[in-house]
Formats: sequence, structure tokens, C-alpha cells
Amino acid sequence: MSDDLQPLSPEKGVERFLRHHKPSVRETSFRNAKHRLSVFLEWCDEREIENLNDLDGRMLADFVDWRRNDVAPITLQKQLSSVRQALRWWADIEAVTDGLAEKLHAPELPDGAQSKDVFLDPQRARAVLEYFDRHHYGSREHALIALLWRTGMRRSAARSIDVDDLEPDEHAVRVEHRPETGTTLKNGEDGNRWVYLGPEWFAVLTAYRDNPDRPKVTDEHGRRPLFTTQQGTRPTGDTLYKWVLRALHPCTYDECLHGETPDSCEARGRAARLAQCPSARSPHAIRRGAITHHLNQDTTPEVVSERMDVSLEVLYEHYDARTEREKMEVRRENLP
Repeated sequence: MSDDLQPLSPEKGVERFLRHHKPSVRETSFRNAKHRLSVFLEWCDEREIENLNDLDGRMLADFVDWRRNDVAPITLQKQLSSVRQALRWWADIEAVTDGLAEKLHAPELPDGAQSKDVFLDPQRARAVLEYFDRHHYGSREHALIALLWRTGMRRSAARSIDVDDLEPDEHAVRVEHRPETGTTLKNGEDGNRWVYLGPEWFAVLTAYRDNPDRPKVTDEHGRRPLFTTQQGTRPTGDTLYKWVLRALHPCTYDECLHGETPDSCEARGRAARLAQCPSARSPHAIRRGAITHHLNQDTTPEVVSERMDVSLEVLYEHYDARTEREKMEVRRENLP
């Protein structure tokens, strides 16, 4: 970190940039920039980056790797352009080093880059969950995939859940914003809610809670996290990301779709690059797939909005992956 830089948190930096940016752009462009930078803030939160001064080229490369499996290449390029614009402005106000924006490189666009954003298909979700139901019931991966698919919650919400947040009488889980004890929700206290699972889905979480292989952890704040690591800690967002990638590799629950063997595959093994699997799917892809599946199952957008903690505007613009025909089918079922 340069001595010439002035400390600035990512949240304050984004807030100041958007305030500067708003008068000079259309409303739609401003909303897009706000959403794209909210993703950057999510990454900063997961990496525990508290000062923009600390950013460097390697960290920005990590951000690109983190985001590239959640969205199509064309979408990634658009998102990085907004972050790059913010980086240039932050350099002007001495919050990041000069020239840092030019170190944020977007991957080249392949053929077909205009395709829809990546999401978890319901058939694939069903296949994964059936495999864990039969062979690893109540495992950590089973509980995590079941929770994310059933609720569509963000990984920051999943990692915030404590054992005491399970509500057996309601077959539900409480999600709360608790920054003073180490966990936060993207929308702060506005994201506080109870989320209904139902008896069968709730049973998976209780089976994992009671699994003798699950480390029983009490953290420094006296809280008992539901998801725990073998090191006896609450997992970071990056750890959850890796658990999901590995669990959703096709070779985990079926067979490789890409002609690889355990010895040749770069996405498996001790030195694995998990995101290298062409079929890799991230927690955000589960969230998008879950939202789309709820909508296709005739759940009203208003209910999905509250359940998944996403505004209707953002839901339609960034999460609804239904085809126009699927949207028509849902509307037809609700016509008199």
C-alpha cells in the first residue's frame, strides 16, 4: 500500500463513486453500474478487504476468476467495465494506485458469448440431490446444495446460519444480519427473514447437524455455526464456493461429460483448479436456477422477491432465466 493513498472502505468508495457518476448517465446505466459494483462489494466482503488502498493486480485477477463462473463472458466484460471505471475515479481521489484499472483484464469473448447467463438446470439439481440422498445423506455437501437450491439464498446468508437458527416446529431457518459477531447479509437488516424449507428439506439440515463427522464448533462470539470446516471454524465465502463447485462436478454424482480421467482432469485432485471444469456451477448459478425454477413452478414474483431477498427490478433484469415461452406458459396457467 502506498503512503500517498488515503484510506477508504469499499462500501464508502462505491457510495462516493455512484454519487459522482449519477448526474452524468441515464437512469438505466446508473442502475446497471450500481448492480455491478454490488457484486464487487460482495467479493470484497468475502475476501475481508476493508480498505481500497490494499487492492493490487493479483487481487483483481482473483476477482475475475471468482466472477467468471457465475456469468456469461459478455456479461463479465460489462461488469468489469463498471469496476474499471470506478477504479479510475478512485485513483483520482487517491484511494487506489494510479494505473490499477488497467490491470483488471477481461477474458476474450469466445464464439456464442451472447448466450444467457449460466444457471443450474432443475434436472441437474434433481440428479445431484438424488445422488446425495442415496449415498451421502446428511453430509455437508448434501445439506449445502439442498439449502441453496430450496431457498435460493446467497452464500453469505448460508454461512451466517447457526445451529440455533433452525426452527424445527416451522421446518424453517432464520437468516439474520449480525455484523457485530462476524456475519453480514448483502442487504443488511432488510435481509432478515424466516425461510420455509418443509419437512423433507429440513430433515436434511438436521441430519447434517447431527452427523458425527461434522465438527462441533463454537466461535469466538459464542455462536455455533451450522456449516463448519475440518479446522473447526465457520467457512469463508470462498470455502463455500469451492465446496459447491466440487459437489456439482458431473463426475461427483455421475460420470465425466468431457472425456477426462481422475489423472488428467485439472479440476480434480489435490492441486485442483475446480473452476476449470466446463460444467462447473457456482453458488450464484444455483441461486439463479432456484429463482427461475420457483417462477416456473408458479410461485409469484412477489413471493420469490421476499424469499430470495432480491428486488423485483433486479429479479427480472438479472435472475429470471426463463425463456419467453416458459413465461407464457406460467401466464397461461393463471388466466381465467
